[in-house]
Parts: sequence; C-alpha cells; structure tokens
Amino acid sequence: MPKTQKKSRPQPRPKAKSTATRERLSRAVSPAPVSRGKLERAKMPAQVVKPVRPDATAAQDEGKYVYCIIKSERPLAFGALGIGGEPAYVQTVNYRNLAAVVSSTSLVVQDPTRDNVLAHQRVNETVMQQHTVIPMSFGTVFKTDDDIIELLKSAYEAFNDVLNKMEDKFEFGLKVLWDRDQIIREIEEEDEDIRRLKGEISSQKGSTYFARMQYGRLIDAALQARSERYVAEIFEALRDVSVASRSNKPIGDRMIMNAAFLVARDTEEAFDARVKEIGSRYDKLTFKYTGPWPPYNFVNIRLKLERAH
Repeated sequence: MPKTQKKSRPQPRPKAKSTATRERLSRAVSPAPVSRGKLERAKMPAQVVKPVRPDATAAQDEGKYVYCIIKSERPLAFGALGIGGEPAYVQTVNYRNLAAVVSSTSLVVQDPTRDNVLAHQRVNETVMQQHTVIPMSFGTVFKTDDDIIELLKSAYEAFNDVLNKMEDKFEFGLKVLWDRDQIIREIEEEDEDIRRLKGEISSQKGSTYFARMQYGRLIDAALQARSERYVAEIFEALRDVSVASRSNKPIGDRMIMNAAFLVARDTEEAFDARVKEIGSRYDKLTFKYTGPWPPYNFVNIRLKLERAH
C-alpha cells in the first residue's frame, strides 16, 4: 500500500510582485488557458481573528493592499486577519456589484515573508468560503480607494465575466514524486538491453566510456517514457471529476507531475475520493495534494504598474 499523508493548504505559492503606489489596468482579466502512493493534503495554520476596527487616523502614506475581487453589492468586513505585524482589518471597496477585498498598508514593497504570504493566502481562503474570488498577486497595492474603484470600473465587464466562469469552483494542486533510484532498478530488471550493458560495464577492465554513454541514454529514455505514462494515466483518471486541468513545470529530479485542477464545489468530494484511489493504485509514487485554493492557475490578471509621484 502507498504511504498516504493528507494535509490541507500548505505554504502558498502566489508570486511576489513589486508594490506600486498606483496601478492602472493594462489588459484586464481573462480565464487562463486550460488543458483538459503517498498522499499528502496540506492545511494552513489557523489564525485567530481579532475584533478590532480600522484606525480612523491613518497615516498620509497609507495605501490599500488588494487580496482579491468578488461580487458584492454591499460593503463587507472580514475582521483583523490581513498583512501586518498586527493583523490588518480586512474589508471591501465596492463598485456596483463588484468589490475589492482590501486592508490598509504602508506604501512600501511588501516582502514575501512566510507571515506575509500566509496572511495573503489566509484572507483569500476566508473570503472564498462564501464568495467566488479572483485572487490578486501578492504585493498588489493601490494608493487610494478611488484608484481601486477606477480599476473595478475599467475592468468591470472582464471581472464579471471571469467571476461568472469561476463561480463555485476551486483549485486543487497535485504533485507526484518518485524515487528515481528505485525506478532505475526496476527498469534494469525489466529491460534486457539495459541489464546487459550494466553487466558489461561491471565486468570490463578497460575503458567503459561508450558503454556508459549508451547505458545513460537508454536509462534516460526509459525514465521519460515511464514518467509520461504515469502522468497521462493520472490526468485521464481525474478528467471526469474536474472542470479543467493545467500542467506546470516539475520542480527537482524527484517530481514528475506538478498540476492544478479546477473542481466544481459539488464534485469536491468525488475529486478527493478519486485522488485517494489513485494514490492507493500507484504504490511507488508519492502524491502531494493541496487545496482547495482560489483559482490561481486558471485566471490571468495583467496590471500595468505605475509609480505615482
């Protein structure tokens, strides 16, 4: 049986972006292009929400940190769980039926420290419990509420379109790893040519350069073929319990699959059960399973950042 480890929501992955004192929309928002062992599922550390109110005497150099865009016709407040040494009070800036989820912050570049990134993710995860969200990249800061309203106004149709398409959908991450040395031993046992070459290399007293080169090429080709087969089988097994999928570049030698899946709220349990079933089927693979997340991999937000003087 494979080893199964289940966590929910690991340390998040949003890319850090430079803070800008003013942002103008360049190419608004669009859905991102999508493609059609051991098990871990990660969960984020809990945060106690403090019942504090925003400070009415905010400093002149204060800006607005934007976490995500949602639909809401009325102002909302989510409590003190935002970025800052003392968690900042999170609320909305509204325009028509859209709302930006924001907190006050100083007009400086926000460092992507663990605490800051976790706070950014925590806000998005809190909001997504009741709302469909368009997540903003880490470090998105506007100078004033008026600037945020201008963003919502300029991209009104695009934001609405994406929110409609992402309604009641979450993202789940799935990384698959293997023990490369173990797989190589299996390949050597199964492939007669590779086994023969290895025997020649071991028995020869002179130069084994050409034999080792040929052995290396055969091993690399066999590893690639096996990796592609595993990945194709896993994607196919999850196709009918997901809306869309996206393949990202694997990280390191052990990872063979780094994927994101868009899953409808009403099929979350089915997706979860299918991942567990796949994990039990591939006893030589390690599955790292995370989520639910906002749909980071399925929404593109392009902003042109301009520093105000």
